Amino acid sequence: MPRPILTRSLRRTGALTAVAFAATVAFAGPAAAHTEVEAEGARALDRNVPLTFTAESESGSAGISKLEVILPDGITPDDITYTEGPEGWKLARTGRGYTVSGSKLAVGEDAEYVVTVRQLPDAKTLVFKTLQTYSDGTVDRWIELDEESEGDGHGHGHPAPRLELKAAAPGAKAVSPTPTEEPTTASPSDGPTTGAPSTPSAQAAADDTEGDDGMPVAVPLGIGATVVVLGAGAWWFRSRRGAAS
Repeated sequence: MPRPILTRSLRRTGALTAVAFAATVAFAGPAAAHTEVEAEGARALDRNVPLTFTAESESGSAGISKLEVILPDGITPDDITYTEGPEGWKLARTGRGYTVSGSKLAVGEDAEYVVTVRQLPDAKTLVFKTLQTYSDGTVDRWIELDEESEGDGHGHGHPAPRLELKAAAPGAKAVSPTPTEEPTTASPSDGPTTGAPSTPSAQAAADDTEGDDGMPVAVPLGIGATVVVLGAGAWWFRSRRGAAS
């Protein structure tokens, strides 16, 4: 091949290689970003297990400011204790899990925090769906299961963090549910123990409306008042007739 033609071919090959490399880097960057959870050697039914969560930043203009986690079956929000995380961040329990949030992190900085679980459930895999919020309001939804994570065909899905558990240790048992606040217990009373509880006002109302035979008290009171009025009228009428005679 003549040298000019060979030179042009090498140049074309070099240019195509550079373009391909740039495209690979461009596509690999977002695909590499993810959230994950780790607990080394964790077994089902283990107690007081620290879980380390890492959420990688995908934004080039805003910092991560909040992470919301939807807990898997077998773990309740009351089972979670915040251990450590970004400075100033705090944990708040929600109806389906919890959030950790605080001042926004620097642009490009990943968020890492640790929570302790009172006891892991008897399961093989735990999925912690996560919503990752940035200071500009953008949300990355890391909620896809494995079969949903193919994304656009280039690995651009948003898989939820998963924790694989080893089999429970021999003799391991599930502990009782996390205690909740006990309801206030009323003091004992001499009244009946079935039906709706009696309060002083309710008891007074009952005393005013019913007699021993179940007849409303107002009925005999009304009859008595009528008799008194009629008797007074008869006495007045007799007095008038006596005075006239």
